Amino acid sequence: MSGLGEKPLRIGSRGSQLALWQAEHIAAALRSLGHSVSIQIIKTTGDRLQDAAFQAANPGAEDGKGIFIKEIEEALAAGEIDLAVHSLKDLPTELAPQFAIAAIPPRADARDVLVTVNGAMLAELPENARVGTTSPRRQTQLLDLRDDLKFVAMRGNVDTRLRKLAEGQADALVLAAAGLERLGLEKHISQRFTIAELCPAPGQGALAIECRADDAATQNLLAPLDDAPARYAVTAERAALHTLGGGCSVPIGIFCEPGRGGSTLHGARSVGEELVRREIAVAADVPAVEAGLLIAGALREG
Repeated sequence: MSGLGEKPLRIGSRGSQLALWQAEHIAAALRSLGHSVSIQIIKTTGDRLQDAAFQAANPGAEDGKGIFIKEIEEALAAGEIDLAVHSLKDLPTELAPQFAIAAIPPRADARDVLVTVNGAMLAELPENARVGTTSPRRQTQLLDLRDDLKFVAMRGNVDTRLRKLAEGQADALVLAAAGLERLGLEKHISQRFTIAELCPAPGQGALAIECRADDAATQNLLAPLDDAPARYAVTAERAALHTLGGGCSVPIGIFCEPGRGGSTLHGARSVGEELVRREIAVAADVPAVEAGLLIAGALREG
């Protein structure tokens, strides 16, 4: 389909620095396999909305799951692009039937990190410190670690958030490790939270390559990019999130750590005023969806 003399594979991507890094990363992997690739920038609803409009259009939303992929999926459905590269946590737990996740490459660090101006760790922040995050999941778990923290709404790309921190709009930020590392900004990391301290969002640190479900040719080309351990982990995590009825506005963390003899699944869920944390081990022969249902059940039981 995209060999010598044939039309290039067209990747649809948002225009943000991080989205373009992700698209270029997949493009480089495809080129290394001998394919010709082009990247098409698509402006999404999420890119157009600013703070106030964002909240009005998405009451209670953390990062507006769906609004960053709508126009990209429309282009995919119309045949204007052949594949799309997403941060997996931006995708809803159920795709429309005409789409498929053709590949999930090896996963980056799924953990959350603390960013401070002076390198201070969470325990070293002043009393009533202001932490920049709009994520209910992060807020709930951070309060379990330090109940005096105050939260400041913080939106925009990574550079914007770092600038707001430097301006004194917050004492600290909590961001995904993967985003900072992909942009070469890991020098800003003051502390990497353990999974037990801050359980990540399902799919955090993973990329998803989406294509049309009926496009077998593109799916075959993308198959070599699929990483079995990453696919198992995020499938389990997304199954748990779906079972618990979670979305980006619900404070649920799920993380699956695959191992040789099986996998360890971690979960954190807010139930009223209580934060429930659970950890279970599953054997290697347990299917990913079943593993997700097991950790969801453990969290639901409280």
